[in-house]
Order: sequence, then structure tokens, then C-alpha cells
Amino acid sequence: MSATSGCIGLGLAAALLAASPAAATEWKIDAAKSWLGFKGTMAGGEFEGRFLRWEGRISFDPARPEQGRAMVTIDMASAKTGDPQKDDALPRSEWFDAKAFPAATFEVKSFRSQGGTSYEAVGTLTIRDVNKAVAMPTMIEVNGTTLHATGHLDLVRTDYGVGQGTGGQWVAPEVVAMFDVTARRQN
Repeated sequence: MSATSGCIGLGLAAALLAASPAAATEWKIDAAKSWLGFKGTMAGGEFEGRFLRWEGRISFDPARPEQGRAMVTIDMASAKTGDPQKDDALPRSEWFDAKAFPAATFEVKSFRSQGGTSYEAVGTLTIRDVNKAVAMPTMIEVNGTTLHATGHLDLVRTDYGVGQGTGGQWVAPEVVAMFDVTARRQN
């Protein structure tokens, strides 16, 4: 290879790199400082629960939130409320049907800035193989090598086939999914 063709090759490579978007920062979730949960109403009283097993990955840069991505996978059999009756019922076929649908996912395809540390996590929520486009209100703060994100999503459980045959008389169809995640910078 001649010096001229080598310089052209390096110049072309540099131009391609400059034209491609910069990769967003990768973040590793600190499971000990993070949780995923839900809130509902049963017989007029509010209850809360958490998912004990889940994993996720985050790619996010506040300077380019639209290029951000995230993926969360939740073990549906791990839902716990602290009430043995609810904890026994949730994995069953009329609720999460954890045997047939062991995981739920939330795939974030971008973050839409709402000003300051407010964003919408735009993506697809999948529960019981039902996919719905959602925009989850989310607060994201980046402080050095730490990312802290909180958010919630109001949803109707019956839209996903959760709580089949229960109607809304005993357990309200409206549910709030919530999260509080702390992550560490990886690159």
C-alpha cells in the first residue's frame, strides 16, 4: 500500500467515524440500590409490591437523550407484596401466568427531554406477550459516575390480560408501575 492510499484510507475512516453518532454512555445497574415495583387497589385498600428478580441495561447521555436505550427484563414469578394470599395468587394463570409468560420486558428506544432532569422513556412494554407503546415519565440525574433514575407508569392491567375474570369490583384495573434505579458509569 502506498503512502497516498494509506492517507486516503485513514481520512475515509476518520470521516466515517465523525459522521456516525457518538455512542451513549453505558451504565451498570446497582441491584442493591435499585428496585422495581407496583401499586394497586384491592377491596378499596391500596397495596404495593416489588419484583425481587430483574435485570437491565442502560445507555444514556443527557446531551443526546434521543440516542439513549434501555432494556429491563422482569421475572414475573418474583412479585412479592408481603401478603401471602396475594403472593400466592400473582404468579397464577389469571394474573401474571408466570409459567406461560415468565418474563415481562420494557424496551426503551429513546428518551425524550421534558426539560431539566425530566424525560419520557419511550418504548414498548410487554406483559403476557401483549406489547404496548408507552412513554414513561422519568427523572434522570447524572452526577459524575452515578446515574439515578426514578419513574412511574399508570396502566390498566386488563389491557395486558392481567387479572382475567376479576373485573374491577374486587381489584381495581388501574395499576402504577414504579422504579428507582441507581447505576454506575461503564465507559
